[in-house]
Amino acid sequence: MFEDLANKRALVTGASGGLGRQFATVLAQVGAEIVLAARRLDALEEALAHIVAIGGRASAVALDVQNDTSVKAAFAQRSFDIVVNNAGITHDGPALKTQIADWDRVIGTDLSGVFRVAQAAAWRMVEEKRAGSIIKVASILGLRVAGNIAAYAAAKAGVIQLSRALALEWARHNIRVNALCPGYIETDLNREFFASSAGQALIKRVPQRRLGRMSDLDGPLLLLASDAGSFMTGTEIIADGGHLVSSL
Repeated sequence: MFEDLANKRALVTGASGGLGRQFATVLAQVGAEIVLAARRLDALEEALAHIVAIGGRASAVALDVQNDTSVKAAFAQRSFDIVVNNAGITHDGPALKTQIADWDRVIGTDLSGVFRVAQAAAWRMVEEKRAGSIIKVASILGLRVAGNIAAYAAAKAGVIQLSRALALEWARHNIRVNALCPGYIETDLNREFFASSAGQALIKRVPQRRLGRMSDLDGPLLLLASDAGSFMTGTEIIADGGHLVSSL
């Protein structure tokens, strides 16, 4: 069904682990050539080796989404059909105690960094008259809020609206821009928390009564990346086990 991806080149930012590594692996499995991106090349070695071991085509590039020079360098020698804007960080703490440096760091990575990468990708696509799909990894926290994550929630809300704005501008260039909004997905970083009493209480608020698995995002990712989603732009796909429609 996704044969059209076999001749495509995809960039995945924040690809050293977690969702980024999963996204890169899934695209590699359907034949796309993958370029893994993170701030440090050494952080990508394990993910790169894994993709090569399963028969995928992959390479790595150092890319700091907060640095204009770094982003431009990553696109100087390569163009891409698919860009998965996944790099992101968070800051957990009350808004009254959030330092401006922490706010700037989150907004700089999760929103400004997303724009830098999308803009650089689109410039190459337009210059080469290449159709493309830019997928921004947002969050249900950009659509609904929780406590102690003001910067992250603001950034992800911005990513969703930015996706809509860029989709409007770039549709005439045959560039699609969409947002993928995961709910709570189990990863190595949060597994311990979700095993705790607080984590278990949160899971009970999800209508499906479970956390998402990283593989639960494979279908939405492939839909947005491939021709199967060719008439989709400026929208968001939510994969959250019904969390957003749970009772207040």
